[in-house]
Amino acid sequence: MKYLLLSDIHGSLPALGKALAFGRAQQCDMILLMGDILNYGPRNGVPQGLDARGIADRLNALADRIVAVRGNCDSEVDQMLLHFPIMQTYTLLVDEGRKILLTHGHVYSDSQLPPGNFDAAICGHTHLWHLERMGATVGCNTGSITFPKGGNPPTLGTMDRGLISIFTLEGQLLKRLQL
Repeated sequence: MKYLLLSDIHGSLPALGKALAFGRAQQCDMILLMGDILNYGPRNGVPQGLDARGIADRLNALADRIVAVRGNCDSEVDQMLLHFPIMQTYTLLVDEGRKILLTHGHVYSDSQLPPGNFDAAICGHTHLWHLERMGATVGCNTGSITFPKGGNPPTLGTMDRGLISIFTLEGQLLKRLQL
């Protein structure tokens, strides 16, 4: 199973369109969303192509292929538009025996884990991508496809048979790490 890893869309339909095109080109089977899907949030500017309804329509068409968690900008009203659950702070994905924690990053993150042992923890929230070993767990922050910070380009990731890769939204590989 190959996964597209996304976080912090913040309502930008053009950014989501590029991310989904990247996922199709990479032949991803599933989409893992680490929150902040529709709302741009009070600390961000208004993103290019702000279209919460358009985002919901695009993602709802793929609902059977999405696993998502709640970000700090996601709300019950957002859940009313989406046809897949988004209201959990974290979820556990088991892929080929590997335990993968999915979380946004505002409650738990790859550096502040809930109880348990995980092969990887994938998050967003800070809009700063990284991919590194953190003790027994691989920590991955996918960055943001809409509001990257720290001078970074918009970023996203893939996971395929335990290989996590971070790419720019334009498709340039930035880093890979095997679980």
